[in-house]
Amino acid sequence: MSANLETYLDWRDYYELTKPRVVMLIVFTAIVGMFLAVPGWPGATALLFGTLGIGLAASSAAVFNHILDARIDIHMLRTRGRPLPQGRVTERAALRFATFLGAVSMFILWFIVNPLTAVLTFASLIGYAVVYTVFLKRATPQNIVIGGAAGAAPPVLGWTAVSGEVHSSALLLFLIIFVWTPPHFWALAIARKDEYAKVGIPMLPVTHGEAYTRLNILFYTILLVLITIVPYLTGMSGVIYLCAALVLDVTYLYYSIQMWRDPDDLELPMKSFKFSISYLGFLFAALLIDHYFLIQISI
Repeated sequence: MSANLETYLDWRDYYELTKPRVVMLIVFTAIVGMFLAVPGWPGATALLFGTLGIGLAASSAAVFNHILDARIDIHMLRTRGRPLPQGRVTERAALRFATFLGAVSMFILWFIVNPLTAVLTFASLIGYAVVYTVFLKRATPQNIVIGGAAGAAPPVLGWTAVSGEVHSSALLLFLIIFVWTPPHFWALAIARKDEYAKVGIPMLPVTHGEAYTRLNILFYTILLVLITIVPYLTGMSGVIYLCAALVLDVTYLYYSIQMWRDPDDLELPMKSFKFSISYLGFLFAALLIDHYFLIQISI
C-alpha cells in the first residue's frame, strides 16, 4: 500500500514539474494555429504528432525552468512547495526527465512532422529554458518582454506543423501573444513584488516601482487591443471573432485602467493576472470558431 502511494506521489511530482496548466494553454494555441493554417481538417498526422511533439517540448522547457530556478524557488511563497525545493525530486532525476522529454519531442517533430517545426520548437525551448531563465530573468527588468518571444511561438509551431511554412497570419498570432505576455506577467510581478525583490530578480515593479509598472501594463493592454483587431481588418477572421475580441478587450482594458487608477486595491493585480489567462484562451477559441464559420458560409 505504501509503495503504491509513493509511486503515485512520484508521478504527481514529475507531472507538476511539467507545469501542466501552462502547457495546456501553449498546446491549445498551437492547435488553433494548426486549424487556422488550412481551410479544412489539418490531417491526423500533423494534428496528433504535432500536438504531442510541441507539448513534450513545452513540458521539457518547464522542467528545465524548475531545475534552474530551484535555488530561488525555495525563498518564494508561490514556488517553495514545488517538488525540487522540497526535495521530492532530485535535480539529477529532473534533468534526466527534461532531457528525455526534449529528445522525444525533437524525434517526433523532425521525423514525423517536419524539420522546420522541429528547428523552431527547439529554438523556442532554448529561448525559454536557457536564454530567458538563465540570462534575461536575472539581467534586466525587460526580461519578460524579450523572453516573451519564446512563449509566443506555439501558434507558429502549430501552423508550420501543418503547412511546412511560416505564414504572415501565423506571425500575427505570435504578435498577439507576444504583446499579451508583459501585462499578463507584470500583474503577477506586482502581486509578488516583495518575493522577487527578496531573491534578487529584477522584475519591473522591483526596479522601477509599481506606479511605472501599472502604467506600462495599461500601455501594453492598449497596444494589445489594437493588435487583436488586426485579424479582422486583414480578413483573417470575421464578425464572430471581432465581437468576442471587443468584449474581451474592453474587460481587460477595464482591469488595466483600474490597476492604474487605484493602486491601493491590492487584489486587482491577481484578478487581472487570472483574467488574462482566460482572455487568451477565449480569444484563440473565438479565432477557431470564426474560422470554421467562415468556411461554412463560403461553401
